[in-house]
Amino acid sequence: MSTWFITGASRGLGLQIARAAVAGGDAVVAAARNPDGLPDDLKQSDRVLGVPLDVTRGEDVTRAVETAVRRFGSIDVLVNNAGRGLLGALEEITDAEARSLFDLNVFGLINVTRAVLSGMRAAGRGKIVNIGSRSGFEGEPGVSMYAASKFAVAGISEALSAELEPFGIQCMVVEPGVFRTDFLDSTSLSTAARRIDAYDGTPAHDTLDWAGTANHTQLGDPVKGAALIYEVTRQDKLPGHLALGRDTIERRQVTIRRLQDDLATWQDKSAATACDDAA
Repeated sequence: MSTWFITGASRGLGLQIARAAVAGGDAVVAAARNPDGLPDDLKQSDRVLGVPLDVTRGEDVTRAVETAVRRFGSIDVLVNNAGRGLLGALEEITDAEARSLFDLNVFGLINVTRAVLSGMRAAGRGKIVNIGSRSGFEGEPGVSMYAASKFAVAGISEALSAELEPFGIQCMVVEPGVFRTDFLDSTSLSTAARRIDAYDGTPAHDTLDWAGTANHTQLGDPVKGAALIYEVTRQDKLPGHLALGRDTIERRQVTIRRLQDDLATWQDKSAATACDDAA
């Protein structure tokens, strides 16, 4: 039996990953801002421990990890799922809005990861699953700050894979597309408080208009997505990136072709920037 520590476990993908782990016979530390909001099936399981956690508060993180280790002895799998979205043209987003987003999506993930690593290193094993996004490899209009935060998650995940390999710890970034969760609700998604009319009718505000109509009609099934995350995480070897959903696969293929085209166009002149005495 493995012990999973899952942030943002009260709903969405976090909740469904927790359910998949319980169904698979594992123990789950279900971390949420308000664990009283966990559904009854998790509350009533003797293999689930609900803990209060605001990942932006260091004291909360320390307390939650210590409570988890006292109860189950170790944390074998960390799922950094807590996060939210922010929409708006870059010009509309304030420093305060951007910093608040990064405090949760990036620094919160860093805080929790640091807190579990000493235990994983001592055990000589462990798996870290960071929930990124399709927006973590392709910036789109109206999503610049959210994409920036998820690009950061992808970069951190790739670096951790190399840093932690000597200790027997693996790291994977999951890149979901649009899944039918509450992510487009106001509790998970905010828009820039300032709206600049000049962006009306442009791609940045088209994204805002789409978000207002697409809630709960998204393509992906979170139960199926969580089941795949659980299946992959149980394997001996994690992939560096896990694409989740048809839209993610399609957009990844588009970005690969675009990168290849950019590279082919300029690679000779790019290579020629080497110093004349370089071997």
